Amino acid sequence: MTNRAVLIAGPTASGKSGFAMALAKPLGGVIVNADSMQVYDGLRILTARPSPDDEQALPHRLYGHVAPETRYSVGGWLRDVAPVLDDIWSNGQLPILVGGTGLYFKALTQGIAETPHISEAEHAAFVADHADIDVQDLQAQLALVDPISSNRIERNDRQRTLRALMILDHTGRTLSDWQRSAMQNALLPLDQTVHRVLMPADRAWLYARIEKRFLTMLDEGGEAEAMSLLQRGLAPGLPVMSAISLPHYAASLDSPEGPDRASIVEKSVRDTRRYAKRQMTWFRNQMADWPRLDPMQWIKNDDKMLKDLQQIAQELEKRA
Repeated sequence: MTNRAVLIAGPTASGKSGFAMALAKPLGGVIVNADSMQVYDGLRILTARPSPDDEQALPHRLYGHVAPETRYSVGGWLRDVAPVLDDIWSNGQLPILVGGTGLYFKALTQGIAETPHISEAEHAAFVADHADIDVQDLQAQLALVDPISSNRIERNDRQRTLRALMILDHTGRTLSDWQRSAMQNALLPLDQTVHRVLMPADRAWLYARIEKRFLTMLDEGGEAEAMSLLQRGLAPGLPVMSAISLPHYAASLDSPEGPDRASIVEKSVRDTRRYAKRQMTWFRNQMADWPRLDPMQWIKNDDKMLKDLQQIAQELEKRA
């Protein structure tokens, strides 16, 4: 049998996880995480990971398998997902990869450049040495020495800008040079065996869902989850510390009144909407050829959802 796979991408709160589960049930699929925040242990609620009931109902892989202290990356995810895919295929099952991290899908289907390993101690020292430098000045430095990488990195992305500067400092070679010379083979090249689904969303509809979902998160224990993680005293520069609401809860730790729920809700919803907007821009630019599926239609219409599921199942059968 051909090693088939389904890739489902979409912005946060677009309903892609529910669609993946609906597709997995009749096809005997295994749902594989392709979201950079849902990999972390300790943040099930605030990263909207599948519930324990969902994970018991259907097999899920690569959810919550990374310790929050880990500086996880797309390269780490690729190394982790390769044996997972092999295991799923060896059992005659269908992997359904679902998530909102466009870079994961790009690396999966197009490959990724290997970059040199930099130890935690070296990383921490470099970050500390540049802590007083404004992100705009860092980006100006990078533009002078590696304009290609500078153009690829989003404005105000301090973490990726520092990473590019760090690689040049430690190796004498620019990040763009490493990317040109050391591409890995793609794990899932986009051929007839891969079925893709992109779930863009109407902005007003998505923004309303984002606010409703965050309030539900808090009702289900999101605040306690955030405070529990913060009590571990993790380094503020770790990727996990950028998870929804964590920066705002961290800022409230020194307040004698404790967290201001109304303010945290406002700021977290604002941040999530901005993140969703960046995701949709990325998908529009990087996944222009992916088939679209409107989540508004199938969420409101069971017949439309069933038709979409049957169409995907038929397409997969043709590729067997």
